Amino acid sequence: MSLKEKLMEDLKASMKNKDKVRKNTVTMIKAAVTQMEVDNRMALTDDDVIGIIAKQVKQKKDSIEDFKAGNREDLVTLTEEEIAILTEYLPEQLSLEALEEIVVNAIKETNAQTKKDMGKIMGKIMPLIKGKADGKQVNEIVSKYLS
Repeated sequence: MSLKEKLMEDLKASMKNKDKVRKNTVTMIKAAVTQMEVDNRMALTDDDVIGIIAKQVKQKKDSIEDFKAGNREDLVTLTEEEIAILTEYLPEQLSLEALEEIVVNAIKETNAQTKKDMGKIMGKIMPLIKGKADGKQVNEIVSKYLS
């Protein structure tokens, strides 16, 4: 079953179960997928859908910081629930050790020495970890290894 089909099944199930948060979250994903398909005039692959979902997770995490700053605990809780639902559709997240191993290998392959080489390293790493790790976390690990 493709990811788009799974989203449709989950949408139907959430409507039957009257799970409002899940229904709204899945609807948001489907809307973003449909918009991308219309804009690009092509059917998206599962990898493309994972990229959209990962982007949504990143946006939600950024929103949490703003909600905390505004003392909106109700929105923080709702957004955390949405993130939990979104991550169900992402591949299993890489452990810190696995991520560091990928970073070290990329540094060796690109012969990177300084932070000026960060773009080369990130360009090599990001396609490998798409949807499996947060780019901010990867950036921090790369910065740790480059002086």
